[in-house]
Parts: sequence; C-alpha cells; structure tokens
Amino acid sequence: MTENEKLLYLARLDKAAESFGLPKNDQAWAKLLDYLALLQKWNKTYNLTAIRDVDEMFIKHILDSLSVALHIDSERLIDVGTGGGLPGIPLAILFPERQIDLLDSNSKKTRFLVQAKAELGLQNVEVIHHRVEAYHPETLYDGVVSRAFASLDDMLGWTHHLLKPQGYWWAMKAQKTQDEVAQLPNFAKMSQVFELHVPSLDAERTLIKIEKCQET
Repeated sequence: MTENEKLLYLARLDKAAESFGLPKNDQAWAKLLDYLALLQKWNKTYNLTAIRDVDEMFIKHILDSLSVALHIDSERLIDVGTGGGLPGIPLAILFPERQIDLLDSNSKKTRFLVQAKAELGLQNVEVIHHRVEAYHPETLYDGVVSRAFASLDDMLGWTHHLLKPQGYWWAMKAQKTQDEVAQLPNFAKMSQVFELHVPSLDAERTLIKIEKCQET
C-alpha cells in the first residue's frame, strides 16, 4: 500500500467512524491498516478469506467490524470461529483495555492470528486453537461474538458453555430472520437488535444481542 493509498484509507476510516459514532483515533486507524496489510499478505498462501481485493477487504472486514464497536460493551469477549480475526482483531485494536480472545479450529488461521497479535502488539488478545465444543475456559466470558454461524440456534447451542449467566451473545448477521429470533432456546432471551449501515456496502447488516438467562 502506497503512502497516498494509506492517506485515502485513513480519511475513509475517519468518515466511517463518524457515521458509527466513534471518536477519531489515529493510532487505532494506523494499526487497522497494518492489520489489513497483514491479512492481504497472508491470505495469498493461507486462504484466510475468500475476498482477494484489498478495497473489498477494507469494506467487508474492517468497516463491517467497526460497525458493531459502539454496541458491544462486554469487557471480556471471545470471538468464536474468528477466521482471520474478524471482528475480534479490529475490536481489540479499538479497545486495548478489554480482553478479546480469538478462537478457531483451523491451524493455518490460528498461526496467522498468533503472528498478527505479535506484529500488532495486541497484549489484550489470546489466540485459542480449539474446536469450540472442546474449549472450556477457567473463567466464563461476559460476551460471545461471531460472524461465523449460519443460524442463531447453532451459535447459542455451540457456545452456551463459554458464557456466564447474564452475559451476552452478539450475533453479526447478514439479516435478521424473524423465525430465528422467535424460536430462541429457553436459556436465552432476546435483548436488542441493531440495524447496521456500513459505508460503501450495499447489503443488510444486523447485530443481534441475546442475554443468557440465569439458570436455576
């Protein structure tokens, strides 16, 4: 990426952040572009994402991840099925005071994540190479976020054991389906639905917030 391209992307980050209600953060923006460059470089051999075009990566990965930042308030968060680190790494860059762990069962992807953590200096991140059902943390999480699950039912069922009571699931979806929202399991309660607007992305994006009920 040339210096002129960097300046253009920094300006686009400023504009997108304003639309999301996020404060200007030059240090975070620079680190996000470093992450984008790493993602593009490693994607050539590690197949981290099906997207190859850097501008499309910027919109569908970086801006899409930033679009949920204002809404997600969990202090200790795990990104399940994180792949190349989305949305976990952008959130960890934006919120260095929060613990944001990244879980994936694909060894190539976790190798990339370990490298990205080191190069970006993300001390608030732990990379976990595990199948989700086999990972049992000593301390349960305040929040579980994911873009990886096709259905809410799968997300809640597979990650139920990671979340503390009254913690929240944050499901990033292409669209909300009324059937899914209406048929939550008895340990989950709908909390809020956020309609997201990602600059330059002509597609529906939704963040669904679901509370884990206190079990008796």
